[in-house]
Amino acid sequence: MTTAVTTGTLYGIGVGPGDPELITVKAFRMLKECPVIAYPKKRMGAKSYALEIVEMYVNTAEKEMLGLVFPMTKDPATLEREWNKTIDLCWQQLQEGRDIAFVTEGDPNLYSTFIHMARLMQELHPEVPIRSVPGISSVLGAAARLNVPLADGDDQVAIVPATADRAEMKRAIEQHDAIVFIKVAKVLDMMIDILEELDLVRNASVVTKVTSPQELVWRNVRELRGQELEYLTLMVVRK
Repeated sequence: MTTAVTTGTLYGIGVGPGDPELITVKAFRMLKECPVIAYPKKRMGAKSYALEIVEMYVNTAEKEMLGLVFPMTKDPATLEREWNKTIDLCWQQLQEGRDIAFVTEGDPNLYSTFIHMARLMQELHPEVPIRSVPGISSVLGAAARLNVPLADGDDQVAIVPATADRAEMKRAIEQHDAIVFIKVAKVLDMMIDILEELDLVRNASVVTKVTSPQELVWRNVRELRGQELEYLTLMVVRK
């Protein structure tokens, strides 16, 4: 009689937007219990928010720390090759029955690397159980930091990745009561132009690396014309 081999579980663990105190009790427990902690590894050696938070709560010397490099490219061949390497690294641990806690900034199911990882793992190794632990998103962190309520009553809220499509960005503002534009740094001047056109520039604020020790806040977004800001920058517009 053959005994079925049980694989480990892949957990997506949201550890919040940057402030280590914004981790949930459940995320803390999972970090303690999982023997393997996987985290996004930056090529230049800098630590991600997620890893810095993990190091405050667990003794990494007692864990298998799995640093995963995610390719910042749109080349399909490179993406497939590098992602397959990442899945293979995780599978080596999972097939031995070891649970993996993959830590991610914010929430694992909101614009997170974990989404693609879970999808690809399910495709290549469908026997692996996949679970997620919700975390506080930078969207909610920004609302708290700015003291701006995102929704009340029947208000409509949008979370929109900022792009160079001017018409779409303008439409998002016109059609919602509150809009959070993520990854806004690359189109900041265009967004300010749209806000000026709609006479809403006073209704916007910009935050970089919200809740973290490196956080920067701008209430007057006109000051940001021509500036280059960090990738982790978002804009909140509340009409």
